[in-house]
Amino acid sequence: MPLRRYEDYPPQEPFSPIGEVFHARARELSAGIEGNSFSYGPSPYQEVAVFPAADPDGRVLVFMHGGGWTNGYKEWMAFMAPPLNEAGVTFVSADYRLSPANLWPDGRNDAAAALAWVHANIADHGGDPERIYVGGHSAGGHYAAWLAVRDGWQEGAGVPDNVIKGYLPVSGVYDFTPGNGMPQKPRFLGDDPATEIKASPLHTIAGTPPPFFVAWGDDDFPQLMKQACQMVDALKAAGTAVTALEMAGCDHAQASFVCADPAGPWLPVALAFMR
Repeated sequence: MPLRRYEDYPPQEPFSPIGEVFHARARELSAGIEGNSFSYGPSPYQEVAVFPAADPDGRVLVFMHGGGWTNGYKEWMAFMAPPLNEAGVTFVSADYRLSPANLWPDGRNDAAAALAWVHANIADHGGDPERIYVGGHSAGGHYAAWLAVRDGWQEGAGVPDNVIKGYLPVSGVYDFTPGNGMPQKPRFLGDDPATEIKASPLHTIAGTPPPFFVAWGDDDFPQLMKQACQMVDALKAAGTAVTALEMAGCDHAQASFVCADPAGPWLPVALAFMR
């Protein structure tokens, strides 16, 4: 089916001022870009949007939107599709259920289920199910990173553990423990203090994760800039091959929008990373 209209979704939490600006700009950039929606669960927020390349080379990038775990739409990320498709990459934007209606680990489980759908179905859209990469911005970057550093979820989701070749979080969140610099505890964690560690990719690295491309803006939220550097160091200590990029002139929102700029800092590095 076609992409959803924003008004067709169940209501979300009110946007923050930053969220309002991001929502307006993402809608503007993504207007008119066509893709197809597919369900991996019963909720309208359990869908993926697939944007096939005209001349696919097999690479698949599954990307999850941000929005503080309380807001966001898969349609936001449509603006990333044209330059990736032009390079031969099949692009998939994945939704997940939001808080406060859904708390940890619901969104994480949705991210895993979305990847299971992609692995099972992406060959029908020009993608190679053995060449999947996973990224996300902000909250979506958190889910991507969590999946990258944890073992065990693949078997439960039905995703072979060797098909995801790398992870590309942009301005992600990696630490929810006290002292992480965040102004408040995100609502999706709920009331159980144990989730602060369980949900933190920085503190749950198991073994040697697949390759990472970690990006953030040089005018990003200070706590996320610090966390990105800590995550890069922790991944390297675990033996992971890491590409790190601090993007000049980018605040938190611009770090997302620049991902679609062929002349910008992110896209050429991302394409080389996925190659």
